[in-house]
Amino acid sequence: MQRICVDMDEVMADTLAEHLRRYNQTFDEDVAPQDLAGKSLWEITPLDRQQQLRDFLDAEDFFEDLALMPDAQPVLKDLCTRFEVFIATQAMTVPNSLGPKYRWLQRHFPFIPPTHYVFCGNKSILRADYLIDDLPKNLQRFEGQGILYTAPHNVAATGFVRVDNWKQVAEYFAGIPNA
Repeated sequence: MQRICVDMDEVMADTLAEHLRRYNQTFDEDVAPQDLAGKSLWEITPLDRQQQLRDFLDAEDFFEDLALMPDAQPVLKDLCTRFEVFIATQAMTVPNSLGPKYRWLQRHFPFIPPTHYVFCGNKSILRADYLIDDLPKNLQRFEGQGILYTAPHNVAATGFVRVDNWKQVAEYFAGIPNA
């Protein structure tokens, strides 16, 4: 059976929306995803606010109630019937996220067993046929077929198979035979 690894943040979970919500609330700003246009929130944030950006991520409740990306649940549920699906998230970059991410996955994706959660720091260790991720650097080091999930920070990235949403993920894998 072919194996798919799926990133959590900005692929399954709308991490950016929560980061922007906290940033805008704290600094009385009105930054929207379209304002990023090829940049991350970190790149447009003044240096004196960078530590606060990190503090948002380190908060115990940051990853607990993230919004789902539209159609992620039904598409992943279907993929689990035809592929071996693993969730691969760089949780080690934010150690406080381990528990909240685990609980979030259990609540929203109970059909994916915890034995298929990979909490890592560097995704180059992954061995799978496919990796769906929003970070081009993770796909560059991946040995299988990388699939770039569109996010504001990666709109300028080229040279990757790209999907804009979960319906496009479903379309991509519809043509792949079960093996």
